[in-house]
Amino acid sequence: MSDLDRATALGALDAVYPKVTAVTAGLGETDLMRPTRCAGWAVADVLYHQLLDARRALRTFASPSDAPVDCDDVSYWRDYAPVAAAATDGNGAAAYSDESAAHARYVRIAASAYPPGTLAWEWSETAAAACRAARACGHQAVTTQGHVLTVASFAATLAVEAAVHYLDLTVDLPGAPAPEPASLALVRRVLTGLLGAPLPDSWDDMTAALKGTGREPLTGEDRQALGPPAGNFPLFA
Repeated sequence: MSDLDRATALGALDAVYPKVTAVTAGLGETDLMRPTRCAGWAVADVLYHQLLDARRALRTFASPSDAPVDCDDVSYWRDYAPVAAAATDGNGAAAYSDESAAHARYVRIAASAYPPGTLAWEWSETAAAACRAARACGHQAVTTQGHVLTVASFAATLAVEAAVHYLDLTVDLPGAPAPEPASLALVRRVLTGLLGAPLPDSWDDMTAALKGTGREPLTGEDRQALGPPAGNFPLFA
């Protein structure tokens, strides 16, 4: 199981959630409809998807479990193999499984129901509450989505998702601050663990996050550096 310590995971979460808040606060309707790296999703859609994660965090930090821990901050992502997630069909068009298409439809409808500013406000309040709940959580392990994780591992999964979606949100937002480094380091940790081999030294953490999740394609040079494990990309989506 994971050797990730709680302070590292909570620190990354405390850093990346406010980063999402800062970049989305004050966005008008036009900016909320800007495209993202998620196929077919606008900024508002990704932000609402993130809000769902922060809501889940509040439930999970209050859901202790005495059952054995069955996954860590790396193995948790095996349930999110790209075959079951939004992807592209090779021609740049969105290709969804039935489940992910239904989620995308729900997110689009729900996000569009918020007046400008309200969605960002709810995110900021819920995200801040989730960070406080993480710090206050006295449990050793919690349960979510059919798994039992340590608090450190669960907090790390939240930080990883927020780090990747920050890259999605900001692709077409001019002047967006640089990504949060501690959370991107956790993304690299997940990718390395899933691959079971080192990532190319030439990749910084942002490049690793984009290529490891299929948001940027592997080049011929990348495939040569990775060798046979290149066939396993993207590692999660």
